[in-house]
Amino acid sequence: MSIETPFRTDVIVSGMTCGHCTASVREEVGELAGVRDVEVDLSTGLVTISSDRELPLDEIRGAVTEAGYTLAD
Repeated sequence: MSIETPFRTDVIVSGMTCGHCTASVREEVGELAGVRDVEVDLSTGLVTISSDRELPLDEIRGAVTEAGYTLAD
């Protein structure tokens, strides 16, 4: 039996160049309230967030900035 999360958010993060970069983004975004899973694709910059609630873009942007990166426009 799998438990699905009701919300999925995709964003593109700029500036990541290595595994440490992806780990930093994964850790910071993962600390947001309600986040269940964070997947980061280094080659595309795609960050997929599964959560229990809708995440405001400002919260995601803040976590990405805290990790040292920026959201792509």
